[in-house]
Amino acid sequence: MDLVFATNNIHKIREIKAALGARYNLLSLENSNIFGEIPEEEETLDGNALFKARYVYKRTGMAVFADDTGLEVEALDNKPGVHSARYAGIEKDSDANISRLLKELDGQLNRSARFRTVIALIYNDNEILFDGIVTGKITAERRGTGGFGYDPVFLPEGYDSTFAEMELKEKNLISHRAKAIRKLSSFFEQQQVQYF
Repeated sequence: MDLVFATNNIHKIREIKAALGARYNLLSLENSNIFGEIPEEEETLDGNALFKARYVYKRTGMAVFADDTGLEVEALDNKPGVHSARYAGIEKDSDANISRLLKELDGQLNRSARFRTVIALIYNDNEILFDGIVTGKITAERRGTGGFGYDPVFLPEGYDSTFAEMELKEKNLISHRAKAIRKLSSFFEQQQVQYF
């Protein structure tokens, strides 16, 4: 089954290919002849995911899904949230985003946080949303070299390793994105949707 993932982020593509398995032929934006960034200007994760999916669906007519993810930190009134990728500026600099987050949490005892991913799927003019959430806390310093984004400072509940210290296989068992992808995959299995 051909499925367009509305991203060119190689880290996300690798994670989702591993989570979905071999039965899906995952196409990136570039594979679908869509170049450049799709704007993320909505005020919610749901809104951003839907906007990106609609943008690609209009141009390809193929089954497409898009995601948006936010890190919600309790002590910061659930910021950075929808602005997670650009928390320290429009450059989408993960290291700068982490530095700002750690600075704002300096001396804060409540370091509870959660990652939330929303996936918007469009096929045959139907729009469906799936979400995945993982709770945890923000560490005092960066740990690990794997993953991407805020992974070096996110310690999932019940684990001693940050996402950046985990093997991809382990992360995909519990991550917010993997949970949302499993819901997407389960939906296809339940509907027995066939694409040719």
